[in-house]
Amino acid sequence: MPQVDGRAAATSRNVTTYTVGRFSGPVRPAVVSTTSRDRFAERARARRNLARRQVLAVAGGLLGTGLLGWLLLVSPVLALDPAEVEVSGAGTVVAVDQVLAVVAERAGTPLPRLDTVTLRDRVLQVPGVREARVVREWPHGLAVQLVSREPVAAVPEDAPATGLVLLDEQGVQVGRAETAPEGLPVVDVPVGDQRTLSAVLRVLEQLPADLLAQVESVSAATQDTVAMQLRGGGPRIEWGSADETPLKIAVLAALRAAPSAGGASVFDVSAPRMPITR
Repeated sequence: MPQVDGRAAATSRNVTTYTVGRFSGPVRPAVVSTTSRDRFAERARARRNLARRQVLAVAGGLLGTGLLGWLLLVSPVLALDPAEVEVSGAGTVVAVDQVLAVVAERAGTPLPRLDTVTLRDRVLQVPGVREARVVREWPHGLAVQLVSREPVAAVPEDAPATGLVLLDEQGVQVGRAETAPEGLPVVDVPVGDQRTLSAVLRVLEQLPADLLAQVESVSAATQDTVAMQLRGGGPRIEWGSADETPLKIAVLAALRAAPSAGGASVFDVSAPRMPITR
C-alpha cells in the first residue's frame, strides 16, 4: 500500500481560495469644468456690462443735471411775473408805481437767478424808501417789504422859496408842500442850524403818537430851547433839550392831569425834576 504524506493531503483537502476585491466609496459624478478661454470670455463680458452701466449712469446724471439747470435757470417755468409782485409798507410818501417800475426791469428773469440784493439796492434809491427787503414768492412772484421815511415835521424852505420841506425823524427830505399837511407840526429853527434842527427832530421822534398829534408847531433858537405849541389854542410846552425826553413825557402827562393845572397856559418841563406851570 503506498504511503501518502499527511501534511500534503491535509493541505489539499482544507485550503479554500478567496478573491478579495479592493473597497471603494460612493462614486462622485464627473465634474465638467470650463476651459480657461471660457472663463476669460465670461469675465470680459462682465467687465463690459459693468462699464456700460457706469457710462449710462454718468450720462443719465449729466442729462438730468443739465435738464434741471435749464428748467430752473433758463426756462420760463420760474420766471418773474411783475403782476405777481406785492409791495407793502409804502406809507404816505413812497410811490408804489416807482417801486414796481424798478422790479419790472427784471421781468422774465428766473427767480433762482434773480439777484435780490442788487434789486433791493435799486429799490432803496426810490424817494422815501428808508429800508427794503425783497423775498422770492415761488413760483413767479416777489414780496417787496418797505420801511418808508414818514415825515414828522414841515420846515420852511430857504428864501426865496415859500413852501415847506417835509423831513423824517433823521432830517432827510421826503417831500415838499405849499402848506403843512394835516397833523404835521411846522418847525421854526435858525436857517442852516443843523444841530438845533436835529434836537427838535429827536424830541418829535420820541413823543407818543397821541401827544405828537396835538403839536401844531415847534420852535427852537438853540438845541437847548425846544418849545412846542399845542393845537386849538392849547398850552405851550417848554421842553428844553432832547435829553431825558421819556421823563419829560411822564412829567407833562402828570401835570396836565392835575386839577390844579387846569387853566395853565405854559408847562415848563425843561427841568423835569422841578417842573413849572403858569
